[in-house]
Amino acid sequence: MEKIFIILFCRKGENMMDEFEWRSFMDIYIKPKKKAALVGVQRVTVGHVADVFADGSLKKRAEAVGLASPKTGGAYLISVIDIVAAISAALPGHAVVNLGEMDTIVSLRAAPPKKNRAWQWTKIAAVSLILFTGSITAIMTFHTDSQLSTVFSKYHEMFFGTAAQQPHIITIPYAIGLAVGIVVFFNHFGGRRLTKEPTPIEVELATYEKDVEDALIAQIELDAEKDK
Repeated sequence: MEKIFIILFCRKGENMMDEFEWRSFMDIYIKPKKKAALVGVQRVTVGHVADVFADGSLKKRAEAVGLASPKTGGAYLISVIDIVAAISAALPGHAVVNLGEMDTIVSLRAAPPKKNRAWQWTKIAAVSLILFTGSITAIMTFHTDSQLSTVFSKYHEMFFGTAAQQPHIITIPYAIGLAVGIVVFFNHFGGRRLTKEPTPIEVELATYEKDVEDALIAQIELDAEKDK
């Protein structure tokens, strides 16, 4: 909810309701981001690192407020206190309300990284080969440890009355079901997503990225304390 403070300035000896001038002060709401990757930016502003909500032109003025940035590239930390202090100095009289992160990791690059498609496809092929080989090995060793072939032979003997070393009537449906289960679990078939929910890999990647960001914030703060 917006808060508007109206201050009335009256002329001495005159009635307050006869003539007055007024000024209104509105809150500025900011939602700092966890991480901001900037390319080719010479001057970091509030709009680069936070979403801003305010009335009319006040929003644009708040987004244009400059923040201290290093002369060289790399990653550094901007605290919400730095953002509040910069806005308060540039726009005095307005209350700043934080609705987001306490710290923002800013990554500066002079130019976007060059893409090497050959190297990119080489990495994809290498990772795919490693994952494919690893998953095959894991499945085979699990089946060997659990003696699944013996279990299937027992099933064949129980239901069909004869023992079989390779009961294809059981192993083929099992292999199909295993493939379908993997597709459903990972929520992808080729380049298509089965549902709108995030996949287990995406959840793990998001958790890993959050842990990396927290560790990076802690490292930057530690380096800043050592430099003091």
